[in-house]
Amino acid sequence: MSDRRVFRWATTSARLLVGTIVSIAAVITVVTAISLPWPTVSREPVSVSAMPAPAASTVACDGPLLSLGRDPLDAASLTAAAPQSMTTGVTSDAPEPQEQVLEAAVGSGRDGPVAFTALPLERKRVDVAAAGASTVSADDLAGFAASACRPPLLESWLVGGSGTTGASDLVLLANPGTVAATVELTLFGAAGEQAPPGGSVIVPPGTQRVVPLAGIALDEASPVIRATATGAPVHASLQTSITRTLTPGGVDQVGAVPQPELQQTIAGVTVTGAPGVEGASDAATVLRVLAPSADTTVRVTVTATGRAEPALQPEEVALSAGQPVEISLPGLPVGSYTVDVAADVPIVSGVWQATGFDEGDDFAWYTPSPEVAVPSLFAAPAGPPPTLTVVNPADEAATVTITSEDGAYRLELTVPARGTMTARLSPRTVYLLEPDAPVRAALSLTGDGALAGIPLWPADAATPEIVVYP
Repeated sequence: MSDRRVFRWATTSARLLVGTIVSIAAVITVVTAISLPWPTVSREPVSVSAMPAPAASTVACDGPLLSLGRDPLDAASLTAAAPQSMTTGVTSDAPEPQEQVLEAAVGSGRDGPVAFTALPLERKRVDVAAAGASTVSADDLAGFAASACRPPLLESWLVGGSGTTGASDLVLLANPGTVAATVELTLFGAAGEQAPPGGSVIVPPGTQRVVPLAGIALDEASPVIRATATGAPVHASLQTSITRTLTPGGVDQVGAVPQPELQQTIAGVTVTGAPGVEGASDAATVLRVLAPSADTTVRVTVTATGRAEPALQPEEVALSAGQPVEISLPGLPVGSYTVDVAADVPIVSGVWQATGFDEGDDFAWYTPSPEVAVPSLFAAPAGPPPTLTVVNPADEAATVTITSEDGAYRLELTVPARGTMTARLSPRTVYLLEPDAPVRAALSLTGDGALAGIPLWPADAATPEIVVYP
């Protein structure tokens, strides 16, 4: 081998060695660069927080009791049978709410239901509460009815009433807004979900429209009605009454259930007749329940106020989607009860209770109480002294403070875990309920030939702050 060839080999080997070393160094540099944190530049986006102006608070009422077919020449005519006595109030230190009389379906403008609107004060929302009561004694209609005025909704569920012989039930649709609403009434009955003829109703702004229940649910013994509004929200409710042979057997105004839920609590159901008395063979306490969308099994538990153990053996009943079921709750002693209804799919429910089945007796539909977690106003209407029932569904005790609008009455209740408590209140008074934990509550009004129940609804939540990113 020549010296020149040896030199070339040495040169090439040196270049390979240097290249290998450089490659290894590059790999080490890249790996190190990946593993070590790199300097970063972060910049917070510019944002502006703004609090929207609060909206006005509006509630609409059911109006006077109506009688159907008093005119022998017009069986479909409506007559105002008894006026509604109103009790109303607003948040402390706020001005009185504006009152609007809606155009009535019957009679003169004075016969229409009213709506109350409370305008914001110093950029703060003002809550308004109102409730009405009526008493009637006539050949075709007799009894006591009480109901709360509620915010109009886009969807409402009416649990109660009947389309059978002897019932003269009415669906009430009130539109306190400034835009016309189209309301679609969907019937849930023995044949499931149906769109009945005549179930589409236009409700002009500032008016109330009335639809006889028999017109959309003829011969349905246990109907449930869903009212779906477009264009504007409406206040939907139900007036229900019954005549046995020629004797009127009571009247009630039934508020809407806002939406189906997995669990519903019906508080303050009042039993006034002891088991075994005359007429006990009739079902005086009946639960109506519907699973609108799917088959399920409903679990029913009835508990006496102030007691922990159930008053009746808990019951499970199978439900078919879209078909309401009635469950008798017999043998309850005189007292106040809470009915808990639970399922694996959303349901709606209501409890029918009667004082008896003779002349001078009355009945009431008790609907579920929504959860109240914020300070909320409620009105106790005229009539028998109301009883407030508070249900604590949590595993810890809850403290609830009840204060009258004028500050003259203040009561603090400590409701035990999974328990109930009651308080006697005054009629024609507005109260503020302040819980330190979510509770459910209802008013019960019971007197001689008078029965009614009103669930408490929470105040509307304050408008949340809006963050704008320019």
